[in-house]
Amino acid sequence: MVKRSAITSLFAGSPVRPLQQHMEKVCECTSKLPSFFRALAEQDFEAATQIQGEISKLENDADTLKHNLRMNLPNSLFMPMPREEILNIVTQQDKIANMAKDIAGVMLGRKMQMPESISTLFIAFVECSIEAAEQAKKAVNELDELVETGFRGGEVKLVHSMIEELNKIEHESDKFEMQVRHALFAIEKEYPPIDMMFLYRMIDWTGELADISQRVGSRLQLLLAR
Repeated sequence: MVKRSAITSLFAGSPVRPLQQHMEKVCECTSKLPSFFRALAEQDFEAATQIQGEISKLENDADTLKHNLRMNLPNSLFMPMPREEILNIVTQQDKIANMAKDIAGVMLGRKMQMPESISTLFIAFVECSIEAAEQAKKAVNELDELVETGFRGGEVKLVHSMIEELNKIEHESDKFEMQVRHALFAIEKEYPPIDMMFLYRMIDWTGELADISQRVGSRLQLLLAR
């Protein structure tokens, strides 16, 4: 007969909490973007520099959590989820933080600003993309409940509904992206071409925040379909 302490030790390496902690840090990182863009809109480069530093530190913290999860992930038959899927989820989560860091780094490095006429629309676009990351976090935070219920019952329905909401938010982000692109296109001749090139790139990357968040949801759906 296997002692209770020995059985407990088999499950001590559950990756659920570390995965949730990583996503928490990722969302802390993305949450800084609206204030960063508002600082740029006001040409407050001192504040923007401070916020960009905070984003960079949070992304580094997320990297550390990702590394620790990968290094300590057990190769065990008693894992509550397939090891490969856990690694896929943390990889997608990490891409969200990386993208937030890249956006802030490029914007600040070039002292870029969204044209005043579209800055309000653009910040709404940023907030919508961040909302997708927050919704993905909500779904990830249900993983411990899913494990406890054996990926069955009402908890599965709850997570499915969360993922459906995530898909809706990502669709809203796509609509915002189209509106921002059209608004920028209408005025692009008034600005240096190189500035416009980078602004379009920032629009792409902001949309990617929501797209990658949706991929986190897609990985969770695969777990539910086991």
